[in-house]
Amino acid sequence: MQRGFKESHLLQTRMKNHHIECGDSDSVSVAMFSIAPENQQEPVSKMQILAVTVWATCCICCIAGAEIFTSIGQMTDLIFIEREVVQSLKEYIQAEESKLAAVKRWANKLEVLTHASTSDPEGFLAHPVNAYKLMKRLNTEWSELESLVLNDPSHGFISNISVHRQYFPNEEDEKGAAKALMRLQDTYNLDSESFSKGKLPGQGQNSGVRYNAFLTVDDCFDMGKTAYNEQDYYHAVLWMQQALRQMDAGEEAKASKADILDYLSYSVYQMGDLQRATELTRRLVSIDPGHQRAGGNLRYFERLLAKEIREVAHNKQDPAKEKPIQLGTYERPRDYLPEREIYEALCRGEGVKMTPKRRSRLFCRYQDGNRNPRILFKPMKEEDEWDNPHIVRYLEALSNEEIEKIKELAKPRLARATVRDPKTGVLTTAHYRVSKSAWLEGDEDPVIERVNQRIEDVTGLTVDTAELLQVANYGVGGQYEPHFDFSRRPFDNNLKKDEPDAFKSLGTGNRVATYLNYMSDVEAGGATVFPDFGAAIWPRKGTAVFWYNLFRSGEGDYRTRHAACPVLVGSKWVSNKWIHERGQEFRRPCGLTEVD
Repeated sequence: MQRGFKESHLLQTRMKNHHIECGDSDSVSVAMFSIAPENQQEPVSKMQILAVTVWATCCICCIAGAEIFTSIGQMTDLIFIEREVVQSLKEYIQAEESKLAAVKRWANKLEVLTHASTSDPEGFLAHPVNAYKLMKRLNTEWSELESLVLNDPSHGFISNISVHRQYFPNEEDEKGAAKALMRLQDTYNLDSESFSKGKLPGQGQNSGVRYNAFLTVDDCFDMGKTAYNEQDYYHAVLWMQQALRQMDAGEEAKASKADILDYLSYSVYQMGDLQRATELTRRLVSIDPGHQRAGGNLRYFERLLAKEIREVAHNKQDPAKEKPIQLGTYERPRDYLPEREIYEALCRGEGVKMTPKRRSRLFCRYQDGNRNPRILFKPMKEEDEWDNPHIVRYLEALSNEEIEKIKELAKPRLARATVRDPKTGVLTTAHYRVSKSAWLEGDEDPVIERVNQRIEDVTGLTVDTAELLQVANYGVGGQYEPHFDFSRRPFDNNLKKDEPDAFKSLGTGNRVATYLNYMSDVEAGGATVFPDFGAAIWPRKGTAVFWYNLFRSGEGDYRTRHAACPVLVGSKWVSNKWIHERGQEFRRPCGLTEVD
């Protein structure tokens, strides 16, 4: 039955307050503190204090938990903020230069006077005018010079930067962005050198040059330290090796070669490569014989290596020259996601199971919503993306004007997207969902109301019981790892007893279908993939994809477990409507079997 407007509005508002987002429900290292490198801050020279201290302080003194890196849309604001700060800095430099020029003029004038006066002091002061001017100069003019020197032009710069400080990213943002690069590195099989030189798929040959997208030795070193601090020695090795490679090529850096070798040798040791760890430590000792850990580490590694060679005689190896560490030298540790390899391969466009036979079953058509009068004279263009389960794409689902309005409404409200904790039922952020989202009500703008009506018209399903339109923007390496949109609690007996039913309190049933609008093109990455049956759907601005999460019987279709691949290059904007079971009884009647 159709529900009244008031009841529908209250229900959707209630859903908004719940922020229902159903994530995947299933969701030892050796400590050797005596030989591991310690994290130390780089010393700052006196000449850097005035120009750098304020900037460095502001960069870490922002609002905690901002998570700016999770949304490219919000990060663009930082570009303009930084431009304003740079302009303020240039004005400060100009003021300092004017001050120094004035002081220099004083110094030149006084130098001439003192040269004349010191050559014959008594003769100089014998003239009463010179005597008077000396008294005046020392009493008045030197005070003026003192005031000029004490005048601090930095006040305007500090005031300006203080205003912008609240918008600056914090340490967690920097760490999140570093982890995002590592995630992209893993998903798209990119070596550290590709990132260092700015050479990424989906960009032109000179894109790295155009945007100055290069990583320095110090950048690579900091990437390695971020991984090291997380005990992620696999990535620590890759990035420390890249830092070493660039330094060996002659690039200058604040980080020392000894520090890089210190981190690299220990990380290689943690990866179980004693031979290479020993060679790297020998190189460290040769560079810095007095290093506080290198000598002890080398003796320790050599003892372990000798023991290993004695115990496994057939593995005996002569000391070899150190070889560069490449992507694939070490195996990436396995994690919690069972379909990791399939998922990442699909993100790269590999392993897609679109056979010629399956392609022959895909068609395109005009969809008039069963002769719905609102779209009868301008039906939607519908294309099959997959045959079973059936996934369709609607062309021209959103106009550019509608997209810009939706983004305009959503951007001020974007907040880190959350998932429901399967144990507590509480909404929380998760590393496997990196994006920001906002929820838009139908009655707050005619565009939202029109989009909601269009979804109902083309799918034939009521949106009265659907959740609000969710708008999401993916940040650096933004992704949503494999998950189900529907709640499995109603029919999956294998779930833990304490895992809650995400939608029971709403009284609208499960998520029967997903309607996903693509509101931007993505230069590289960002596909929607289905690991179970090997489908990859690529974003195309203005189009929308639609699929059912449940069979007609209400049973969950486990094949629809899907993921949003990390965005490699570009900014990904989407909006989606999760349609619920209630109200669909006569629009999508039950079938005769559980899997109809």
